[in-house]
Amino acid sequence: MDFRLSEDIQFLKKGVRDFVQTEVEAVAMQIEQEDKIPDRIKEMSKELGLFGLSIPEAYDGLGIGMVGKCALYEEIGATHNGYTTLIGAHTGIGTVGIVEMGTEEQKRKYLPAMARGEKIGAFALTEPGAGSHATNLKTSAVKKGDKYILNGTKHYITNATEADIFTVMAVTDPDKGAKGITSFIIEKEFPGFHVGAVERKMGLRGSHSAEIILEDCEVPVENVLGEEGQGYVNALKILANGRAGLAARNLGSCQKLLDLTATYAQERIQFDVPIFEHQAVSHMIAEMAVDVESLRSFTYRVAWMVDEGMKVIKEAAMLKLFGSEVYNRVADKAVQVHGGIGYIADYPIERFFRDARITRIYEGTSEIQKNIIAGQLKKEYS
Repeated sequence: MDFRLSEDIQFLKKGVRDFVQTEVEAVAMQIEQEDKIPDRIKEMSKELGLFGLSIPEAYDGLGIGMVGKCALYEEIGATHNGYTTLIGAHTGIGTVGIVEMGTEEQKRKYLPAMARGEKIGAFALTEPGAGSHATNLKTSAVKKGDKYILNGTKHYITNATEADIFTVMAVTDPDKGAKGITSFIIEKEFPGFHVGAVERKMGLRGSHSAEIILEDCEVPVENVLGEEGQGYVNALKILANGRAGLAARNLGSCQKLLDLTATYAQERIQFDVPIFEHQAVSHMIAEMAVDVESLRSFTYRVAWMVDEGMKVIKEAAMLKLFGSEVYNRVADKAVQVHGGIGYIADYPIERFFRDARITRIYEGTSEIQKNIIAGQLKKEYS
């Protein structure tokens, strides 16, 4: 396994790091207070090509492999997670389906504008009665002439208020269960498409999640993504592909927390010595460092496997599980070492702690990842 980065990726990684540290970090508290990512930051992100990480060069993207993307996601994860999520959801589940399963016509129609950040992508699977149990979808799609008519409600859809292009799962044949689900590319301007209530969340300020309401929504037949009846399989592929990237974003946040915590422990004096000198504190920091390095190795191993075209269903689920659990452990220890300051909203530790919690839920809960892992192990040992 070779995780070395090309000179081009190293150059881009440095540019992203500088941008994150000087521009995004400078407005992190503003994002938290206003629940909005400044337009200037979005425009600068477009100029850096950050919206096109997952899109091939033929469609105006950067065409970066998974190892390279993880290197950039790691830098992006080191700042406000609302901003991280805007970029990550677009370049991950928001565009990957079209890149991997779209027809040439669909790719040429949608990807260039998405790569430039002119149009934002979102992924709509979850429903009020179908979250982890994705095969229980109620959103229906009935073919009428040269269109499908979709009816139903999606919720907790990341980027819903900003997005222009949605990958939506709906039931085309209710008698076939998982094999009766089809995926569609839906534009926000399509008749019958509405963005509903915006959810108030514990964290991820600046990243907005909302309902998607489909009322006799008209979708042209040419906007079926992949084959009819393959929507559930498509959803699993899209989610699995994004798990290395999500882990890399978690890794960036963990490294940031480790840096902040180790620095604070050297500066904070108690009993006439820096608290780093107290064994209870130093052990927590040591545990954080072990978790960070373990996550780093695992992330790039799975990313390398993806680039090699290897099957990563089990490994991607393991990584999603491990990465989210590590982020929560590291964030918890960061609060503990910082003490009262770690609990105060004027400091970033409290924000990271709240933002970490969703990583064990979205894009497949920790429990669902265990189910996937166990299912793959059962096949291996049968």
